[in-house]
Amino acid sequence: MDAVRVNPPSLYGDVPYDYATVAPPGRLVFTAGACPLGADGRVAAPGDLETQTRQALDNLVAALEAAGSGPAHVLKTTVYVAASERAQLVRAWDVVAERFAPARPPSTLLGVSALGYPDQLVEIEAIALVPEP
Repeated sequence: MDAVRVNPPSLYGDVPYDYATVAPPGRLVFTAGACPLGADGRVAAPGDLETQTRQALDNLVAALEAAGSGPAHVLKTTVYVAASERAQLVRAWDVVAERFAPARPPSTLLGVSALGYPDQLVEIEAIALVPEP
């Protein structure tokens, strides 16, 4: 049984994500927030939002794959951006949307005042499905 994407016709249709996803029981993966850390444990590319977003996505995909899932099976994301201006949130979102395309998992995009590591600008968590073998 696969996940079912839900887009009610009564909701505004021109959004870059699905409104909801229904998953079969017992096959969900919940990730921690993926940070833009390199293999050395340092935040990648201080000050570069797009590069940090790509690194966080790479780390997220690695965690998903280790759990038996992957980007095509993501049911929902939450993207945190240390930014006070909407344009900065959109810059991070554009990288996220490009990575997941053509899928459009339901997502929440938030501007926050600070994240856990010095110089960290983005963090991304996901809920995903482990596909049937």
